Amino acid sequence: MAASKKAVLGPLVGAVDQGTSSTRFLVFNSKTAELLSHHQVEIKQEFPREGWVEQDPKEILHSVYECIEKTCEKLGQLNIDISNIKAIGVSNQRETTVVWDKITGEPLYNAVVWLDLRTQSTVESLSKRIPGNNNFVKSKTGLPLSTYFSAVKLRWLLDNVRKVQKAVEEKRALFGTIDSWLIWSLTGGVNGGVHCTDVTNASRTMLFNIHSLEWDKQLCEFFGIPMEILPNVRSSSEIYGLMKISHSLKAGALEGVPISGCLGDQSAALVGQMCFQIGQAKNTYGTGCFLLCNTGHKCVFSDHGLLTTVAYKLGRDKPVYYALEGSVAIAGAVIRWLRDNLGIIKTSEEIEKLAKEVGTSYGCYFVPAFSGLYAPYWEPSARGIICGLTQFTNKCHIAFAALEAVCFQTREILDAMNRDCGIPLSHLQVDGGMTSNKILMQLQADILYIPVVKPSMPETTALGAAMAAGAAEGVGVWSLEPEDLSAVTMERFEPQINAEESEIRYSTWKKAVMKSMGWVTTQSPESGIP
Repeated sequence: MAASKKAVLGPLVGAVDQGTSSTRFLVFNSKTAELLSHHQVEIKQEFPREGWVEQDPKEILHSVYECIEKTCEKLGQLNIDISNIKAIGVSNQRETTVVWDKITGEPLYNAVVWLDLRTQSTVESLSKRIPGNNNFVKSKTGLPLSTYFSAVKLRWLLDNVRKVQKAVEEKRALFGTIDSWLIWSLTGGVNGGVHCTDVTNASRTMLFNIHSLEWDKQLCEFFGIPMEILPNVRSSSEIYGLMKISHSLKAGALEGVPISGCLGDQSAALVGQMCFQIGQAKNTYGTGCFLLCNTGHKCVFSDHGLLTTVAYKLGRDKPVYYALEGSVAIAGAVIRWLRDNLGIIKTSEEIEKLAKEVGTSYGCYFVPAFSGLYAPYWEPSARGIICGLTQFTNKCHIAFAALEAVCFQTREILDAMNRDCGIPLSHLQVDGGMTSNKILMQLQADILYIPVVKPSMPETTALGAAMAAGAAEGVGVWSLEPEDLSAVTMERFEPQINAEESEIRYSTWKKAVMKSMGWVTTQSPESGIP
């Protein structure tokens, strides 16, 4: 039985998708891009102080092991031979910062998550040192100086955590974003683990020159980062090392499988949506919302609050592609907040039911600026507000307003993208966990006033990582030639309200955004550690 099954399926590719709120491992058929099996585990976020967001790097690693193990068990139940898994790709939440000890393999502090705001005063003191007429940080990295990126988080760890300082002095410290921590651990850790990252993840650290594609000495000096703790930068599709898993793992069956794809989650989704042509774009609805548009081989700098970032480089000798990115900090996170902090829903899926009951926010607007505002404002002083409340407002209206907020924020970054590119998008390709919410998708089409198009297999982030891994030199089981890419079935949502109503709602949203700004004056609960 198993033997005949094996012949039918051909080579498989696995993908680790380590997101902000959960970890998954997924296995695809490399010839048809069909998802065969997967397993998902939610990750704890810790909020030790207001504005601080941390995760335990060991919990993240164990969640990866657990997902691999459970997926392999599920494949076994389907009579699929896991020795057919020929490569593994990694996709990850970007910017989140880990420093660990290469001798013991232990993290020296919790992972400081991209959403974390503790570095605001670090950002303010650094920005005073950038000459007004020569913003070398932005011109080299494509990024605004913000709490969002890794360099300031690493600076904070070096300034405030004695264990990190000591390990750096004793040359035991390694820094990495989540991809580096996972690849190092999965390729053996203290026993010869490979310390590397790819160009897309490196481009989110603020230490990487996106033109020369290497760590930048001037930037490392500016942030005071010792270059020897940085990982080696590789392309997004090449063999980094082989799986070498500790004996504790039942998934030892994957021992020796190459890890050969690595992309930051938003780049992975761009690849998974097959946005390989200039001007193709996708919007991913995860913890945050990220709209990326492929700008080809040239860096396009935004005049409207978007980032310039590395989209992908699919092979050592392949050209690099760039993207413009609109980043929204809080999308799915607002649903998790309604669930965990307010308790008005028990599961994230329930939000659709509440919103459906009222079908309108009834004049209530929710600006979820929990981590300040990202694109297009880059306003760290903003905080979340719910306004337009009356005695009539109930939890259903707030649920509806939360979904609308995700759509309005997407409209703001889409408008910025259209202004920067000059060619308005005729439709929006979407993916990510929230896209299973039909009310959200219809609202999004109404608020953008263009069709929203969603692939029937929403796991495009994992698919992108699998494609990069399977296409790598030395693996070669996944063809990225346009004629070989499998056609994807899509679901379309057409706008159903009139344009005028859409505009009125959007301009009221903008009024609400203005009210959320200037809320916080610099406070510095930064120094010292709880």
